[in-house]
Amino acid sequence: MKAVARYQPLPIDHAESLVDITQPAPTPGPRDLLVRVHAVSVNPVDTKVRRGAPATGDQPKVLGFDAAGVVEAVGAQVSLFKPGDRVYYAGDITRPGSNAELQLVDERITGRMPVSLGFAEAAALPLTAITAWELLFDRLGVNAETDGTLLVTGAGGGVGSILVQLARQLTKMTIVGTASRPETQQWVRELGAHHVIDHSKPLGEGLNAAGIGAVQVVASLTHTDQHYAQIIEALAPQGRLGLIDDPATPIDVMALKRKALSLHWEMMFARPMFQTADMQAQHDLLNRVADLVDAGRLRTTVGEQFGTINATNLKRAHAFIESGRAKGKVVLAGF
Repeated sequence: MKAVARYQPLPIDHAESLVDITQPAPTPGPRDLLVRVHAVSVNPVDTKVRRGAPATGDQPKVLGFDAAGVVEAVGAQVSLFKPGDRVYYAGDITRPGSNAELQLVDERITGRMPVSLGFAEAAALPLTAITAWELLFDRLGVNAETDGTLLVTGAGGGVGSILVQLARQLTKMTIVGTASRPETQQWVRELGAHHVIDHSKPLGEGLNAAGIGAVQVVASLTHTDQHYAQIIEALAPQGRLGLIDDPATPIDVMALKRKALSLHWEMMFARPMFQTADMQAQHDLLNRVADLVDAGRLRTTVGEQFGTINATNLKRAHAFIESGRAKGKVVLAGF
């Protein structure tokens, strides 16, 4: 089978940062699906793993997380899917990735693909949908009856693009998204934010201009270390802060004490990485997201399509993600 891999951590402009390879097809384990991959999307975590994972010597490391495709075969204990089913998923960071014609994925972290979407549109959703859902509902404890104000920093990116929609559709909260460019600000408005403020300026100024006082919940999706002091200032006493990024400098948790603020980390790979008892929650939430998409309540977050799945196009996609200019998700389809 065809695949795209890396052998050592290299900058994306290096000729061998990503290379085309050929590998044998894998064999499913007991709970595995063997999926023929039709489309993938590229996330910041793809670039982090390419740059940061240790060198693998002469063993290629196939990258990629988001995928949509068709089940070709199933393991002996699989009960949720059958060959021929269309599926979408974000995979497991401890296993070979989706930048391959065939991939193994545990059925418990796989969802049925929305019937109203094509493969490329569906591939844009899994990782960001799981991250946004788990952050909002599992970590921050938001539910259908939650009101107050939610501040989403970096709302125009992949996770923000789905989190804003989920909050608007499934909660009673007033949603304030941050974005710095006119096109991303418009994008965030279209996705359902009640207010959009510019995070290149002090957050307090933007909140005041929007007539927003203290906020009850913050989903900090990028540059948390840059905004941290302003987020603490904006949060109401007993507010909740959730984050997904990797701050370049340590954050001072003691700064949260005065207001009795709580801090919540989201890592969507935690469930499959540790084989948690509730691992199938990702299957369930992906099916719920598919239902919402098919009902017209959620939209795919495709921002750019970069052609077929090969090393050249994936290099372009990684470089675009690393530029910080992406709006929504970058997808590739076909081999």
